[in-house]
Amino acid sequence: MKGKRILVTGGAGFLGSHIIDLLCSEGCIEIVALDNMTRGHQENLQRASTRGPIRLVEGDVRDVGLMDSLVRSADIIFHMAAPSMAQCAAEPRLAMEVMSQATFNLLELCVRHHVEKLVVASSASVYGLADEFPTTERHNSYNNRTLFGAAKAFNEGLCRAFADMYGLDYVAFRYFNVFGERMDVQDRYTKVLIRWMDRIDSGLPPIIFGDGGQTMDLVHVRDVARANILGAKAKATDEVFNVASGTETSLLQLARALASVMGRRDLAPAFAPERSLNPTPRCLASTGKAERLLGFRAAIPLEKGLGELVKWWRSERALGLAASRDPAAAEPAAERI
Repeated sequence: MKGKRILVTGGAGFLGSHIIDLLCSEGCIEIVALDNMTRGHQENLQRASTRGPIRLVEGDVRDVGLMDSLVRSADIIFHMAAPSMAQCAAEPRLAMEVMSQATFNLLELCVRHHVEKLVVASSASVYGLADEFPTTERHNSYNNRTLFGAAKAFNEGLCRAFADMYGLDYVAFRYFNVFGERMDVQDRYTKVLIRWMDRIDSGLPPIIFGDGGQTMDLVHVRDVARANILGAKAKATDEVFNVASGTETSLLQLARALASVMGRRDLAPAFAPERSLNPTPRCLASTGKAERLLGFRAAIPLEKGLGELVKWWRSERALGLAASRDPAAAEPAAERI
């Protein structure tokens, strides 16, 4: 990507900022991070701003005039901007404006301004509770029952249609359970790992709803960012890829691993009645397609990733940036990464 101009929507967010970290080593002549700062933070770009030609634009992907000016100057676009799954459920109209209409507008602009490559964030949520494990990209999305997953599936369909109609060069990535530094810590929809770290650091056991048998396919955010860079460089086009570790980890295993890396193996997880809000009790991706066509394989082990997450989180707490709720307070309604 040497000599290219890059646009990253959601560029100050969790994943977008990690993509920008890697772009700083690619010889790009400009890297524009667009973010409305709802979930993004300027601090996420501090490391990159000393290493590359970063320009932060505070704005919204729904602003068609702004998007036109940014896309006009971009060679490659990483489209990461989106509300969280929980926010989509709470504010469905906002979700459709940001995830569907704004994506449609972006695709039109990519065609109009002859963008060389578009990398689109999708999600494993399109699968819902899959019928097969490991789940391949050819699995249908009919079991999805979330607005977030529906919007992501619709966006994938839009990309395919634009590829057929206009020759749009794109790849889409279905991210599984992404974790790592810069996860949301003050978001009202705080993630389960952050809540567990709060409790463990306060000498309280992590709480698991149900028997702990629910599984996830955890993948570190730096691995996910690397997959995006590989996708932008690859000859592959009009393709969708799972981005995951290909390893199944139960909530019980995860809680024990987190307590261990925090030096509190003595804090055995506590169990609470199971909730019915999460319809996907099992998650395991087939990762062969990304390995064959992109040369991507997740490389960061779970324990190493958790250790780095804990180190970052404690640093943020020391600075007063990760102050959260009373760790003994009632848990929120969803148990998702």
